[in-house]
Amino acid sequence: MILIGQYDSPFVRRVGIALMLYGLAFEHRPWSAFGDADKIRPYNPLTRVPTLVLDDGEVLTESHLMLDYLDSLVAADRRMFPTGEPARHQALRIAALATGLGDKSVSLFYEKRLHENASDLWVGRCRTQIESVLAALDADRAARPGAYWFGDRIGHADVAVAAVLRFLGEAHPGLVPLAGFPALEAHAARLEALPVFQAIFQPFIPPA
Repeated sequence: MILIGQYDSPFVRRVGIALMLYGLAFEHRPWSAFGDADKIRPYNPLTRVPTLVLDDGEVLTESHLMLDYLDSLVAADRRMFPTGEPARHQALRIAALATGLGDKSVSLFYEKRLHENASDLWVGRCRTQIESVLAALDADRAARPGAYWFGDRIGHADVAVAAVLRFLGEAHPGLVPLAGFPALEAHAARLEALPVFQAIFQPFIPPA
């Protein structure tokens, strides 16, 4: 498989971490959706990352679909999304909140980066949404005393939250101090200390 995109994207990073944890062989092409758009377009007409090229040449273009596919390649007891309810929809909910938080963080970055005068209304709305999601995630994590969100084994929800928190802190330093969300702060610190998180990592590089 070929994973396209830079690891400063939380969406690319979550897929790269899953591939590593599953022990699945892949080639990483750290192409930027801006600087390398012409390279990405033949694989993905949206010129977005992540883009995952499967062994048979088929291309997946959304991180959740990629993880769903990767889960299908391993035994049920190794899958990083729970297979039974209610744990499955609970984990999907946390992952969706995390990726939604990532989307808002990206939107806010481009609002400030691409517009000479950023809309105060839009910036304020994004910040409120970010703070609300952080509060919801922090409350949920605080209510779960396990080493990971849903027990003693790392899952896709764990990875999504930690990857997005790293991106938020680097793309918007000081916007929302993580110290105000102690359960999330501890969660992120635990995961970022793992070897796979240190291997699948790239400091945030703002697009030129």
